[in-house]
Amino acid sequence: MEKHQNNKRQLIIKVIYYCSRIKRDAEMLIKWILFAFLTGYVVGGISSLFSYTLTKVTTFREENWWIFFFLPVAGIIIVFLYQKIGKDDGGVNQVFSTVRSKDDVPLRSAPLIFVSTALTHLVGGSAGREGAAIQLGGSIGNQLGRWLKLDEEDSHVIVMCGMSAAFSALFGTPMAAAIFAMEVVSVGVMYYTALMPCVISAIVATKFAAGLGIHPEVFHVNNIPELYIESGLKMGIIAVICAGASTALCIALKQTGVFFHKRLKNRYIRVICASLVIILITMLLHTEDYMGAGIGAITNAIEHGEAHYSAFFWKIILTSLTMRAGFKGGEIVPSFFVGATLGCTLGQILGLSPSLCAAAGMVAVFCGVTNCPITSVVIAFELFGFEGASYYLIAVCISYAVSGYYSLYKDQTIVYSKYKAKYVNKHTK
Repeated sequence: MEKHQNNKRQLIIKVIYYCSRIKRDAEMLIKWILFAFLTGYVVGGISSLFSYTLTKVTTFREENWWIFFFLPVAGIIIVFLYQKIGKDDGGVNQVFSTVRSKDDVPLRSAPLIFVSTALTHLVGGSAGREGAAIQLGGSIGNQLGRWLKLDEEDSHVIVMCGMSAAFSALFGTPMAAAIFAMEVVSVGVMYYTALMPCVISAIVATKFAAGLGIHPEVFHVNNIPELYIESGLKMGIIAVICAGASTALCIALKQTGVFFHKRLKNRYIRVICASLVIILITMLLHTEDYMGAGIGAITNAIEHGEAHYSAFFWKIILTSLTMRAGFKGGEIVPSFFVGATLGCTLGQILGLSPSLCAAAGMVAVFCGVTNCPITSVVIAFELFGFEGASYYLIAVCISYAVSGYYSLYKDQTIVYSKYKAKYVNKHTK
């Protein structure tokens, strides 16, 4: 009888224990669904406005070419804003540091990066938009965490939700946006705790943006051949060269910054001199392809298999000058430009579909500069479809291995080695 009562008590204890666990898990699920929806709507709405603004200023610039000559003026305004309001602004790196509890993204970063990126695109600075989006989303997510009085761990998750939502709203790639936020901060470690919230916020932001008429870029890749040893080897060669280009882009950005800080310490003189050089190079090249993000050239390379053989080189030069002079935006879309135009040119030389090589080159260079192979593969699938999947996988995995420990982001950490199954925990170059 006593044994039966003990068994009954143990059963009751177990039932209570499991019920409490189910209750706790259900509360966490409901909490993060609500927080993810909130973040997706708030960040998605602001990012949609951001995307709309960039589209409008780009259209204005294309219809009024003379605005390009106001590049030095816009540069002075941006430097002034950051000198007076954003002295402690650390850009995208500050968002990464926030996720690792080493910094805090101030709310004023959001309007600052919004205005300064719009100015950069208005006057034709060679810059992207995703760096601004990540900072915008991270700043808003961080502020939402404060208002909701989240603890430190939950605050990290909602910052990543903000990053995912902003990236997704601008590019329309919710899968890649969710994975990018979890993968980019610490290479070799995925923040799986943030998986469900990041996915929900990214999907919500994408749908919100689509509802406002902001649709993702989708590229049609032509002439995809069957994968044989010869075509696979050619794609491997392209991947190695694109990995070299990704390293060159990272080095060019870093060394341009070092040169400016040593030789042109006054920020106003720096941005004026760099602007004049950018204007001179652009006028000598007789093209507007390098102004702004350069989506037109990317589309031409992927969908039509056409690109100038030196386009990738000039994009590296002009992006380095623009971003290190003091203008704002991002380097990821320029990396797309570099990869697409270089891949297209290599495809023409090697006799492999230039359209396919442009698409593969784009994600290969993206992988090399961000060290995010899973995100790179998913971006390829979302932007290009699955028909050329084998080629995209070859391009990404080889680029990841060959590109070394270089990165666009100095606060990105390589937690596990790319070459051996060992813990290294080192900052990128």
